[in-house]
Amino acid sequence: MPVKYLLVPVLGVAVMSSAFGVIYAKHQNRMYFFQLQALKDERDRMDVEWGQLQLEQSTLITHGRIERMARSDLKMTIPPANTVVMIRP
Repeated sequence: MPVKYLLVPVLGVAVMSSAFGVIYAKHQNRMYFFQLQALKDERDRMDVEWGQLQLEQSTLITHGRIERMARSDLKMTIPPANTVVMIRP
């Protein structure tokens, strides 16, 4: 049996293996692309949430709000000027 008769089936198997490899690689590429898009969407959503949290934090720590809470919740007041004692170093 000549070698060329063995070569055709071996090359056929090699071509089929290569084709299946290309199909698998293309499928993996699509799956990773979809996963990447989902992660980018999640990142964008988290960026928006982070911005909202920073805005909320900045409104919670304003001087006016802190003073209002000190007056209403803690019943704090500004002491009269004659009771203030200045300490010098």
